[in-house]
Amino acid sequence: MSHISADDVRKVAQLARLELPDESIATFTPQLERILDFVAQLEAIDTDGLPLTTRAVEVINVTREDSVTPTPVREELLDQAPQREGDFFRVPRILNS
Repeated sequence: MSHISADDVRKVAQLARLELPDESIATFTPQLERILDFVAQLEAIDTDGLPLTTRAVEVINVTREDSVTPTPVREELLDQAPQREGDFFRVPRILNS
């Protein structure tokens, strides 16, 4: 078990750009020590030969197949445009070519 001092907590707070009042230092000192003790326990675990993972539970993205389906309100949508040209919205030119 390593010993964390109040100065260590102040240094971590400074690196994290946190302003900690002096009364909080006494609260955070043992908490930081417990966190580092836990990290030391994790470092002691032999992970040689274990596959690398990015998360504890694998996430599978469920997607549907893309398919084109006509919309029943196509004409209504096109009619709401300020300017229409055939089956398209007419918009002002934004690029000079």
